[in-house]
This record gives sequence, C-alpha cells and structure tokens, in this order.
Amino acid sequence: MWGVAIALLGGGAAYAVYWLVGRLTKRPLRHQAENPSESRAAERAAVKRAKEARSAGFREAGDYDHYLMSKTETVTVCAIAGAVLFAIGFLFYKNIGICLVLAMAGLYFPKIRRKQMIRKRKDELRRQFKHALYSLSTALSAGRSVENAFREADGDLRMLYPDAATDMQRELARINRRTENGEPVEKSLLDFGRRSGIEDVLQFAEAFAACKRTGGDLVEVMRRTSNMIGEKMEIEQDISVMVAQKKFEARALGFIPFIIVAFLAFSSPDYMEPLYGGAGHLVMTGALGILAASQWLARKIMNIGT
Repeated sequence: MWGVAIALLGGGAAYAVYWLVGRLTKRPLRHQAENPSESRAAERAAVKRAKEARSAGFREAGDYDHYLMSKTETVTVCAIAGAVLFAIGFLFYKNIGICLVLAMAGLYFPKIRRKQMIRKRKDELRRQFKHALYSLSTALSAGRSVENAFREADGDLRMLYPDAATDMQRELARINRRTENGEPVEKSLLDFGRRSGIEDVLQFAEAFAACKRTGGDLVEVMRRTSNMIGEKMEIEQDISVMVAQKKFEARALGFIPFIIVAFLAFSSPDYMEPLYGGAGHLVMTGALGILAASQWLARKIMNIGT
C-alpha cells in the first residue's frame, strides 16, 4: 500500500516539475506594438486559435507534424510514467532519493506520446488519401472537371467517414474553398503535401501540378498513385503481421527480468541485500542500463517505416 502511494506521489512530482519547466521555458515574448489595443486583440486571437487547435489535439489546423496534448492527457502520461519509473527504482535500489530522480524521467514521456500520436494520425491520413484518390480517379474517368471531381470526392468521403472532423474531409473542403476563391487546385494540393509530411501525398501533388502544366493524363496519374499507396500499405501490413510475434517476445523478455528481481527481493531479502548497498548499486545500474538499451534497440529494429 505504501509503495503504491509513494509511486503516485512520484508521478505527481514529475508532473509538477514538467508544468513548472513548461511555464518557464514557453512563456511568450511580448513585443511592444505602436497601438496597445491592436496588440491585445492579436493576443486574444492567438489564444482563441490555440484553444481551437488544442480541442482538435494539434497545434494548429492542418499541422500534421505537431501534436498538442491536453492537460488531462499530459497529467495522465506523466503520472503513469513517473509511477512506473518510481516503482522500478524502488525495485532496483530501495532508495527514495534515487526513485524520485528516476521518476523525473517521466517528464520525457509526453514527447514520446506526441510522436506516437503524430505517426498514428499520418497513417490514418494516408489511408483516407488513398480512398480520396479512388474517388477522384472515378470522377475524372466519368468526364468531370478537376474542380467538380474534388467536390464529388468530398461528398464520397462524407459517406465513407461520417465524422465531419476527418482530416481528409477537412483538407478537401479547404481545397474546394480555395478553388472557389480563384486559387489553382495544384497550388492547394502542393500546400497540403508540404503540410502533411507524407511522401506519397507530396509526390502526388508534384505530379498533379506537372500534369496540369504540361497537359498530362491526370486519370492515369491518380490511378497509379492510388495503386502504389495501396501496395505499399499492404506490404507494410504484411511486415507488421510477421514481426508482431517478435514484438511480443521482446516485450516479454524485457518484462521477465523485473519479475525475477521482484521475486528474489521479496522472497529472499537476505540474498539480495548486498545489491542494495555500496558496489551493489553499480551492478543494479548496469543491469538496468542493459535492459533499457535492449528494449530501445528492439524497438528500433522492429519499428518498420520510422
């Protein structure tokens, strides 16, 4: 019971330090403006945009390389990571000071969480983009103009994805809105390709722009691009299935040593006593470092496509 309470306190302390560091390092710089009212209005507008982006989970609309975690998510990640690291420290060192130092490493886990969410969002966007290409290719084959094809693709995706907040729906709506304002479609696509950070999307946007300039076959370009993205996704899925068992084995091998140490520490405390003092700390630190390095290396080897 006391161990759980101490672990939770360690997680809470980790989040407190994270919040304090964020307040000190991310404090906005105030530039003096000639008109103070304009400065305050601009600041209020920036705060409003930030709140809207936070509600969507991202720093700003259409920014696919950044993820803005909510306060609840940040607290949860820091608390869980700090508690787990505190428990590991207590298992290997039985020293509250060292445990608190290890719990502070939980401040790094929000960064890992952001990377995971960015990758997940891009993977979903790529799947939606493939479906949009199928719809665009069908509409162009039926004799629709490019502008009307994008409008029909927006309607098709609304039927396929009922959620209006789907990324590809928002991008198609943005492209259609910019087209209605007189902006070329290829310019909007190139902007989408750069913001997405996805190689397939950017390559398609560049090929689309080249076809528009030179009068190429847009239908063939869309058909080949959609087929290429589909084949790449199928290959990646096959690879994921093949390495799934190895990933499970790697996690099990990384978890078993902690079970062994816990079993020995609580069943034979006299046997493990030399490891909790003096040179024993060096032995435990070396073992913990080897375990961490092995898990990091396993993740690097088996994370396909990163």
